Amino acid sequence: MKKVTTVLLVSLLATISTKAQTYVQAGLNLANITSTNNGQTQDNKWLPTFNVGIMSRFGISKTFDLESGLIFTGKGAKAESTSGSDYVKAKFNPLYIELPLNAVVKIPLSATAKQNIFFHAGPYVAVGVGGKSTTDFSLAGVTSHTSSSIKFNNDDPTTSQQEGAAYDRLKRFDYGFNLGGGFDFGKLLLRANYGFGLAKINSTQTNNTSNDKNKFRTLSISVGIPL
Repeated sequence: MKKVTTVLLVSLLATISTKAQTYVQAGLNLANITSTNNGQTQDNKWLPTFNVGIMSRFGISKTFDLESGLIFTGKGAKAESTSGSDYVKAKFNPLYIELPLNAVVKIPLSATAKQNIFFHAGPYVAVGVGGKSTTDFSLAGVTSHTSSSIKFNNDDPTTSQQEGAAYDRLKRFDYGFNLGGGFDFGKLLLRANYGFGLAKINSTQTNNTSNDKNKFRTLSISVGIPL
């Protein structure tokens, strides 16, 4: 875990030490987990959570760029069941540090202005660092709340095995593909992003390509401010 954290920090320092345009971003995530073999989600299971981090663009040209950085981001899903005044509400909210690498296509809004519309796409890798799972229920007027920390396996990412795998543990590492776009106003950047997880989230699920069930899907809306 320390080795992975060091690699991520070195990647961040390499990013911000160039002549890149660096900005901080923060925003809202709507997180979900696929529930069918073909990768569909249930609309009532979207979990509101957050994203915050630092990103840099390398200024390759007026119409094309590359960006990367580190994002502290929430994933997961929720489930609710109600019957009259009785209910069960569960939230599953693991937290990750994510390293994206996006290709960015920019469409200038004028010939001289720095403002532009942009579209981005690219892969990401992420490492699980924490999170909570909570359950609230009410039955016949009796209420209860339980909370537990989310556990990750002790995987070595350089091997094909899932070291420390267990049914009550998530995979330490997630990876996938980001797709999105937004507006760059020069002093403010608005963006929307959809993250398609490609790894099955439970550490005992070793065949990620068997189907698209139990994979993260995360819609993010964020605001970026240049440094």
